[in-house]
Amino acid sequence: MDDWRNAAQPGPAAVLVTVATVEGSGPRAPGARMLVTPEQVFDTIGGGHLELRAVEIARAMLSDARVRHIERFALGPSLGQCCGGVVHLAFELADPAQASLLAQRLRDDTWRMVALDGAPDAALFHADGALLWGTACPPFARERGTHVMQEQDGRRWLVDQVQAPRDHLVLFGAGHVGQAIVRALAYLPCTVTWVDERDDMFPHSVPANVTVEATDVPEALVASAPPGAAYLVMTHSHALDQRLTEAIMARDGVGWFGLIGSLTKRRQFEHRLRARGVDGSRIAAMVCPIGLPGITNKAPAVIAASVCAQLLTVWEEAAHRSAGAPPLRLVASSQT
Repeated sequence: MDDWRNAAQPGPAAVLVTVATVEGSGPRAPGARMLVTPEQVFDTIGGGHLELRAVEIARAMLSDARVRHIERFALGPSLGQCCGGVVHLAFELADPAQASLLAQRLRDDTWRMVALDGAPDAALFHADGALLWGTACPPFARERGTHVMQEQDGRRWLVDQVQAPRDHLVLFGAGHVGQAIVRALAYLPCTVTWVDERDDMFPHSVPANVTVEATDVPEALVASAPPGAAYLVMTHSHALDQRLTEAIMARDGVGWFGLIGSLTKRRQFEHRLRARGVDGSRIAAMVCPIGLPGITNKAPAVIAASVCAQLLTVWEEAAHRSAGAPPLRLVASSQT
């Protein structure tokens, strides 16, 4: 999900292409990015002729030393696309120092401001408005994501929200299915805390969005998870599954809870949970069996695909519910 950040660090010269604004229908929303090097393209702004043309422009920039600019594309017959909207793309030579800092902030929101008049002015801001890197920029108090801001003198800036993943999964179990789920989530906009008592079960390397926790007290990771986190329990032990289930039922702010198993396992756990006085509504919210209805293949990769699709549905619904929450107002630190 963040190939462009990693690829923009010290290496070949590259151009960062950002969807700055979209009027009407477009293949990607503002904030979508891709990085173009002489030989490769990382991530996507939506494919099709729009992307092909953007790659051509970006590679031309690598030879003509043009710093930054913005271009308008009508998604009609001239591009062989029928979206019907208008997309503005910002083109800038990738700055390795900026990219290195962004790569360290995968779990933090960051705002980029870059001048679109060819000047080198640029800055990175923390979500609270504190300047992290770069030069002084005009103040901004915007309540939307990536967009183009124009000053009174006509100077334009790309205001680009580099948003950290909002969705977090605490995954208990590093067996075959757990490993398949981690692989399936590797390029999706989420973070994962992967928990198991057996240190030797984890692979030598894990995706950038995964944190490994090898611990003898996995229940502690239930309490330390952020509010709204999803939990997925699939350990090697039914007894441990039971303890983790009780710990999850005991805390507030659970976004979603899935337990691997059959309907028989669910009934056994329901009986034990009721005997321990767990509220019936919490028991009813437990998802077991896991995965999308109609998919019965028990191969680890199939289970992982089904469960990840289920999680994406849950997270999408949660995002729609929270869409009405008041946004954070940001002001450049030079004004604070």
